[in-house]
Amino acid sequence: MSYKFLITGANKGIGYALTCEVLDKGYDVIALCRDTSNTINLDELNSAYKDNLKIFKADVANEDRLRDISDSIDGIDVIICNAGIMGAKGGMFDQQNTPNTILNVLMTNIAGPFFTIRAFLEKLKTSEKPKIAIISSHMGSQQHGSNNAYFYRASKAAVNNLMVTFSNELQSYNISVAAFHPGWVRTDMGGQYASLSPEQSAKALFKLIMKLNMEDSGNFFNYDGNNLHL
Repeated sequence: MSYKFLITGANKGIGYALTCEVLDKGYDVIALCRDTSNTINLDELNSAYKDNLKIFKADVANEDRLRDISDSIDGIDVIICNAGIMGAKGGMFDQQNTPNTILNVLMTNIAGPFFTIRAFLEKLKTSEKPKIAIISSHMGSQQHGSNNAYFYRASKAAVNNLMVTFSNELQSYNISVAAFHPGWVRTDMGGQYASLSPEQSAKALFKLIMKLNMEDSGNFFNYDGNNLHL
């Protein structure tokens, strides 16, 4: 079976590595990214995979734009909701904990996956084996307590809850939905001392996503395949 993937936040980090991995396996990618001024990596990929890669500018918090893209494409098989931002990294008195920053984190990390899935759902329903993967974080787990990154943690806890709710509502369509912790990855968010490269994380995530089925739906997985607490 030939698969077509929709990947958000595809121009850097884990999203870009996932895009490379999917294309390398011979599948098609619809790549969404908010900042098209920073797509040099995708542009190079487009030269090598021009028949397999389509790039669209889209803010996942803008559902109208997502619907316009959905109307312009054929069916898809896999949605990977990867786009996300950190916001303030410190404690409650971090000066970045402003209304605008908080709103941006919540809209991108929570509303973004919701709008993406809703906008492309009809295209996903055409697939023989439809799947939805939400790239989350163990920082959203109630078992992973700390004293920083308040709204990033809250947003990942919320998107894990959304994942479970989606899995319940979409069960009748045989659409499997799961969330994944990508590991501690050397990205702008993870930092240079993280233990995994984006490529290592993407390879592990790709294998898990390809194996995802209805029995797995509603679960939260580590990149190594182990179940995590919500």
